[in-house]
Amino acid sequence: MLTKTYGSAIYGVDAITITVETSVELGVNFLMVGLPDSAVKESQQRIESALSHNGYRFPGKKIVINMAPADIRKEGSAYDLTLAIGILAASEQIKNETVGDYILMGELSLDGSLRPIKGALPIAIESLRQGFKGIILPKENAEEAAIVSSLKVYGTEHIMEVIRFFNGEESLKPTEINTREEFQNNNANYTLDFSEVRGQENLKRALEITAAGGHNVILIGPPGSGKTMLAKRMPSILPPMTLHEALETTKIHSVAGKMGRQRGLVSVRPFRAPHHTISDVALVGGGSVPQPGEISLAHNGVLFLDEMPEFKRQVLEVLRQPMEDRIVNISRARMSIDYPANFMLLAAMNPCPCGNYNHPWKVCTCAQGMVGKYLNKISGPLLDRMDLHVEVTPVDEAIINSKIPGECSENIRQRVIIARQKQELRFAEEADIHCNAQMIPKHIREHCELDENSQTILKQAMQKLGLTARAYDRILKVSRTIADLDDSENIQIHHLSEAIHFRSLDRENWGKN
Repeated sequence: MLTKTYGSAIYGVDAITITVETSVELGVNFLMVGLPDSAVKESQQRIESALSHNGYRFPGKKIVINMAPADIRKEGSAYDLTLAIGILAASEQIKNETVGDYILMGELSLDGSLRPIKGALPIAIESLRQGFKGIILPKENAEEAAIVSSLKVYGTEHIMEVIRFFNGEESLKPTEINTREEFQNNNANYTLDFSEVRGQENLKRALEITAAGGHNVILIGPPGSGKTMLAKRMPSILPPMTLHEALETTKIHSVAGKMGRQRGLVSVRPFRAPHHTISDVALVGGGSVPQPGEISLAHNGVLFLDEMPEFKRQVLEVLRQPMEDRIVNISRARMSIDYPANFMLLAAMNPCPCGNYNHPWKVCTCAQGMVGKYLNKISGPLLDRMDLHVEVTPVDEAIINSKIPGECSENIRQRVIIARQKQELRFAEEADIHCNAQMIPKHIREHCELDENSQTILKQAMQKLGLTARAYDRILKVSRTIADLDDSENIQIHHLSEAIHFRSLDRENWGKN
């Protein structure tokens, strides 16, 4: 007998419906075709054990399974449930009238219990688009898939629940969550706050500008000056994600298997801080089985690179194209996958190997030329793509011991939100531009006009600092953001001057000891 059941394959951050055709005939062979990998082929042993432990038999006949479309490679163990139900239906051990109405996904244990899978959200989205009645998957993935509110999502813990459901012996209760309510309740949950940081007003101002315009920033200063402490608090001043951004981010984390205990919507902007030993593939994405990298996991959030010069140069250089295009293309012989990578890059570094260059009361012990050599670990083109270069100095002991708290994140966040609203209105007719950092040259010409005095100042800065055309554009973008924070229609001289001030690493003789 021939039966069709349906599963789903992950392709990039989207899903493709897989038709599993199972034929049980006279004979004694087991054949599986349609480009299954080793994990899919090994499902025979898991299915056979799961069925025998629950009073069902693995048919002692010729079983032919075709997984279509046959030109897409099927990977992983998530097809166990799809295959098992197909075999039972084709061998007439269960009723087969409704098995084709649902997407079935889940890894089987030897006793028949179901283990969680990756990519539940994109699978649920594709199931709804294809018009299936519902999706049956492990209980651990049910809340994640139930974000798609128009689809019936059934979370199960054991294959027997699925068998009894198709036999009409037991009904399954669909998982329901209020996506918007959950999103609203969780999109402002932060454990760290700017008020906990004493001093560093210049750095706080720089991070406020960064958050308001979606800019990239590098912090350079001695160890213990507060770079990492403030960087970790960066998400608390970013504007809340929109529901669309939350869905995008959740899809990526779901495909990568990074949902963890958060089984529903990712409501808070991600903050990714990979160790400096990370490889270029782990950072940008890829591998033999392509997976999103750290820059895609930071989509709509912050990628923090602490001790930036300690990263391998090859690893840092792969950031250049995603920082400009905000997308990563992974090309393989059989496929080409695009992963979104709209992230803010926040980097921190010491000024020299000993960390004391430009320290107000400690002496730098580095040999002649070591400061410049240390800085040169970061290429000029990469530094050029950083909108703000912020020099951080240590905080005085009197300020550290002060009982007066700093400004709280909520106050800063409100100013950032107002500035972002201006930008959303400014780019309302542009589908892919939402903040100043994403402006292309035609927008810069339109929205970053300077008066004659400002043009003179910028021209002098270009000549003195030896700035590139890219740095010129980025100064204008930062100036536009500062003007938005100042509720100014036009860029004023003091807005431009502040933007030029935040280009520390462009200054002549910086880093020459």
